[in-house]
Amino acid sequence: MIRAKAISADVYVADEPIVKVGRSAVQFLKERVLESGRKRVRLCAHKDIADRLQEMIIVFGKSSYIRPSRHIGKEESVHIIEGVAEFVFLDGDGRVTDAIPLGAFNSGREFYCRTPESVYHTLIIRSDIFVVQETTQGPFRRSDTTFAPWAPEDTDAMAVGRYMAQLTGAVDEFLRLKTQGI
Repeated sequence: MIRAKAISADVYVADEPIVKVGRSAVQFLKERVLESGRKRVRLCAHKDIADRLQEMIIVFGKSSYIRPSRHIGKEESVHIIEGVAEFVFLDGDGRVTDAIPLGAFNSGREFYCRTPESVYHTLIIRSDIFVVQETTQGPFRRSDTTFAPWAPEDTDAMAVGRYMAQLTGAVDEFLRLKTQGI
């Protein structure tokens, strides 16, 4: 198991000079996600929010809501370790502009995706557990993230449920048309 400090119930920071992550660390995070109110838990490999490189192993539960957001002046990438999801890109009005089926290497889906700066994006988790390595530029500043004004805050469960049902339907239709070449 990796040595880590709990920063909050959902965030751990590796407490080793050389950070290595194996099955036991991922299993630890998977167990914590079951207890998480937000249904996501992360292990930060970087030591400080001021670090120029921010790398995290993030475990999402199926019911995790990732409010669509964009990052000003920052790109990010995800490498899929386990599970399946769609990485959804949206325009300024909340319309789906692309949806990328993601999964681990052996799934036949894309296992890596890089998001350009200032593009609204979110995930639709399809498996019970979804594990990714996310990399982005630091330092971390909340002000660099802009949440989509048309997407509900995660504190409004009813609105989130309606929004996710609508978004999932739009993504399913987008992918159906995309596979037909339309």
